[in-house]
Amino acid sequence: MTSSERFGAAPIDEQGTTEAQWQSWLSAREWPELEVTVDRLIVLAAHPDDEVLGAGGMMLAAAAAGIDVVPVCLSDGSGSHPGSPTMSPGELAARRRDELDVALEVLGIGRSRWFGLPDGGLELEHDAMASIINDIVDDTCGESPEATLGVLAVWEHDGHPDHEAVGRCAREIANVRGLQLWQYPIWMWHWAIPDDLTIPWDELRRYRLSTTSLATKRTAISAFDTQLNPLSPDPADQPVLLPHILDRLTRTHEYVFG
Repeated sequence: MTSSERFGAAPIDEQGTTEAQWQSWLSAREWPELEVTVDRLIVLAAHPDDEVLGAGGMMLAAAAAGIDVVPVCLSDGSGSHPGSPTMSPGELAARRRDELDVALEVLGIGRSRWFGLPDGGLELEHDAMASIINDIVDDTCGESPEATLGVLAVWEHDGHPDHEAVGRCAREIANVRGLQLWQYPIWMWHWAIPDDLTIPWDELRRYRLSTTSLATKRTAISAFDTQLNPLSPDPADQPVLLPHILDRLTRTHEYVFG
């Protein structure tokens, strides 16, 4: 069974693996520390919040260290509340774009390059995504040919079809163009279990967030009002980012494969 089959496109309505279970397991092991030494870092998100939830601390630290961070959001995020009686998909997409702008400003990073591909349909947009990412790499290299370049993307086996589509595309381009690639998991922390044999734990790296960085990341996450709070009392308008999900994404460490 693939991770996509485990997660699919359905809403998550079970607790999944608890943060207490993860903390007990993660803290009992030594993980290699992540070092980002590139001059420029392209950060790829499937939806407007992936990058902040999965890698907000790393982005904050990279920008503070003088690394040019280039955030890229590939879908419009309009699919988070299907059937909402309160907000149309277009209205939701506009709100989520504004929320992402605020979150990235909190992290000290410029606005995301926003491409508005269909939320929930990125599996069918491989060629469009590849063109977008290659153009950004070309632009970045053209500005400073001597600059080293890395890519930070959502994980290609994360269990959400959109996440996996972005991760696979990032992997393909990084391999062809010889770029350093790191991938951050988000939903893996929900459906996987400690010592899960389907996970390449030997590739996992961690990045420690300072107390200040974690507080800043939490503030950035609070910008995602449409995901954190109900749009209305209607069942279709309920929050997506529930407390037990946030617990797994606001640790003192962030993790990447790479």
